[in-house]
Amino acid sequence: MNRADLLPESDLPLGADLLAEGRALASVWRTGPSAFLRHYNVASELDYKRAAMASGRVMQHAQIGFRDPAKSIRAYHDIWAACDAADTRLDRYGLCLDWSMALPRARRAKAQRGTGMILPDVEDFVRLANAAPVAAHFGDFVLGFPAALENTQAALAAGATAIGNLGQYFTFRVPGHADDIEATRATVTALGLIAAQPQPVMIHSNIDDGFAAQFTDLANALGMILVERDIAALVGAPIGHAFGHHFSDPLSRLAFQHALSAENAAPGTMIYGNTTSYRGTPAQNWAALSAYLLVDALGQRLAPTGHAINPVPVTENQRIPEIEEVIEAQLFAGRLIEQSATWQPMIDLAAVAAQTSLLREGAARFRASLWAGLAEAGIDTTDVFQVLLALRRMGGRWIEAAYGAGRPDPRAMGGRVPIVAATILSEIAHMAAAALGPEPARADGLRVLVATSDVHEHGKMLIDEMLNQLGATALDGGTSTDPARLVTLAAQLRPDAIAISTYNGVALGYYQALRHGLTEQGLDLPILIGGRLNQIPEGSNSSLPQDVGGQLAAEGALVCRAAADLLPNLAQIAARKAAVGTAAP
Repeated sequence: MNRADLLPESDLPLGADLLAEGRALASVWRTGPSAFLRHYNVASELDYKRAAMASGRVMQHAQIGFRDPAKSIRAYHDIWAACDAADTRLDRYGLCLDWSMALPRARRAKAQRGTGMILPDVEDFVRLANAAPVAAHFGDFVLGFPAALENTQAALAAGATAIGNLGQYFTFRVPGHADDIEATRATVTALGLIAAQPQPVMIHSNIDDGFAAQFTDLANALGMILVERDIAALVGAPIGHAFGHHFSDPLSRLAFQHALSAENAAPGTMIYGNTTSYRGTPAQNWAALSAYLLVDALGQRLAPTGHAINPVPVTENQRIPEIEEVIEAQLFAGRLIEQSATWQPMIDLAAVAAQTSLLREGAARFRASLWAGLAEAGIDTTDVFQVLLALRRMGGRWIEAAYGAGRPDPRAMGGRVPIVAATILSEIAHMAAAALGPEPARADGLRVLVATSDVHEHGKMLIDEMLNQLGATALDGGTSTDPARLVTLAAQLRPDAIAISTYNGVALGYYQALRHGLTEQGLDLPILIGGRLNQIPEGSNSSLPQDVGGQLAAEGALVCRAAADLLPNLAQIAARKAAVGTAAP
């Protein structure tokens, strides 16, 4: 690896110049007043978190963001009011912007829309964030994208003092917009604006949206947090991290939080719900909610890091939760926090300490190796623009294989033996075994191009594992892959089929664009599609996407509502391939 390969452009901007440009904007764009800051008489959420840590109070976080702005404003108020009436304090909201919001206003109208919230103007940010005395956390599709600066300006005007999501910069891609220099320029300028505010504004980064979703080793995930803290130091702003999506093992979840405390990586923003464990009915998902939430509450009692805990509504794996379901989950969390105190004597602190030590030792090796590797490659490690762009272009899989903490092993999924294995590895193995059954039909010789329509790549990892076990070849189509890019790959690789994992409410539009592109190239390939097969109809303000599985099937897609549905479809594809081969002269 060298600079010429990673950053071949000769006219890249200087990070210092972009930071200065952002700082200069602070004379116009200042953190505005908010209902939260006034209600608690604090200058920032950072100060509020430090006070909660000192008092031993466990904070609570909720995610909202309906397509209809009026409904989002109503939710902002009504969820807080219902919790307040029940003596449960809701401290902060994560506000889920739509991915079309990642593009500047002038280009947003033509962007593909997902299922999130669309706030056209600064005033819309302000109205939402002042609907109740709850800290506004603009965490999705702000930092890391072409609209980073204008969205940061709007978030600051609304009184937000936690703005993200730096993790998304590394891994998220907006469909049809691949200019990483534009995204980096806007992000660094926005970071300069954040750093110049008169009160501390936290940069937020959810590592589960970043490289941690691709790492197989939790030690490397912790190491990436340390690296991002180094990057924040270059900027001159505080940073707060979130984690939790992929942490289903209670010991690892608790040890990771203790490691953050030991590394002084606090205050953090929130510990996200372990949503990968939501695989059943709402009644079954209450068990998963209880399991992770109790661990998180205990973690904040034993080694406070200022992370708010996040009770994800139990319907989240099926659809966007309604307001009443968010309230229900928050009240549940409030009561569980009260009861968690009596569980403290049951925690094996020695086991937690042992894994915490492993995580910290591995993270230190990862951090040192990565920074040394960047320097050896000729990257100016004092230039935040160069560092960010180089890391983004390297990608999580390559970074882990090259600089991970564990012993190199080409047979391991991440190229190294994990120090503390990410629980997603065992979960995928379990799901693959359940889907395949005891004696699945082989698919030897099949070549399947596997990709995701968005950053959620666990479906892709599951498909890859199943194909490998069936004797087929899984060709890497990437994550957040545009249909046009997938068409290009299909023309180059000539697979027998394409398999798509989709999540962000774009299933039908994505399939149609892919099918159209293949047809234009004269390619007639079977397309298997699974995941969350829904989409909000164009022109609708409804926050509820509609199931489009039937439409997909009618248009020729091979719909896989469950992983096991791959098997009969692959069998048919294999049979057709064999028949063609037999008939050939």
